Amino acid sequence: MPVLIYILTALAAYLLGSIPTGFLVAKAKGIDIRAVGSGNIGATNAMRVLGKAAGIFVLLMDALKGFAAAAWLVSLMVKFFTFPPEQVEDLKIIAGICAVLGHNYTCWLKFKGGKGIATTAGVYLALAPGAVLIALVIFVVAVALTKYVSVGAIAAAIALPVIIWVMMPHNLFLGIVTTALGALAIYKHKSNIQRLMAGTENRLGKKKSTEAAK
Repeated sequence: MPVLIYILTALAAYLLGSIPTGFLVAKAKGIDIRAVGSGNIGATNAMRVLGKAAGIFVLLMDALKGFAAAAWLVSLMVKFFTFPPEQVEDLKIIAGICAVLGHNYTCWLKFKGGKGIATTAGVYLALAPGAVLIALVIFVVAVALTKYVSVGAIAAAIALPVIIWVMMPHNLFLGIVTTALGALAIYKHKSNIQRLMAGTENRLGKKKSTEAAK
């Protein structure tokens, strides 16, 4: 039974994470967000293309997907199925991974999605809220100093695994998963890194959109 619960939870979390919030919000306004701005379906591009209100909504909904997968979905599974209590934390981690993968590689858009920063933050609000709040501060400071959202996202992606290893050294699985998710987030920002090195990355507040940092 535990193996079946892992499989069902992973699948449900992936489908939850794969809901393309930015695409749907833009579509409701008659816009294909993949064809404008950076072409990314994340909150940064949504904010630049659709406005602040829409961008904030996309950000919150993308984060909610991660939180819901790691917290509510797992609670629901454990409530209705017999599952070893000592494995619940691992089930939450698996659900979180799959939600982020669903967001980054959504099956509804030919496995092309966002960059997973907001969804990852939502997952860690459920798994390690103290760690993600520290990473959020680092994100805000980095953006404030550089005016690059991508720099803030990359800084947070580097910081979060370090924070987890320091704050929760006993949880080897969570440390490994967080490191892998951080590496994935940085990989998804490879084009941003190239533009940063070339000096062509778009600064926060400019109307011209390059690939967003989410």
